[in-house]
Amino acid sequence: MGKARIVGIGMDYSATSKAALKWVIDNLKKEDDRIIIIHVASPKADPTNKQLFENTGSPLIPLDEFREINVSKHYGLNPDKEVLNMLDTVSKVKNVTVVAKVYWGDAREKLCDAVEHLKLDTLVVGSRGLGVLKR
Repeated sequence: MGKARIVGIGMDYSATSKAALKWVIDNLKKEDDRIIIIHVASPKADPTNKQLFENTGSPLIPLDEFREINVSKHYGLNPDKEVLNMLDTVSKVKNVTVVAKVYWGDAREKLCDAVEHLKLDTLVVGSRGLGVLKR
């Protein structure tokens, strides 16, 4: 076995971000990998502790804590049960560590920041759903 990888997944609970998560679970998993679910909330959102973490993003939130409704609401999020179930399954069945991190601001910039700050080996995001002509 090689070095465990750190895989980031941009998550906004859209169908394409769920597909990206499923793709990671099915294709990129190695024993002891770490999955970081990266949420980028609107800069206009004003959760309780946004001021503490606005520039650096939230601390890493373990999956067990992230499942708790009070914790996710504390960061201004409303997690999707389907996503949480997929994360629970990969965590338990495939021995993968799952954590979440929340940023506030422009998703393009914050996802690039996440790659640098979290030392991600891979970042997976869903498509925007635009066809060839609209792109």
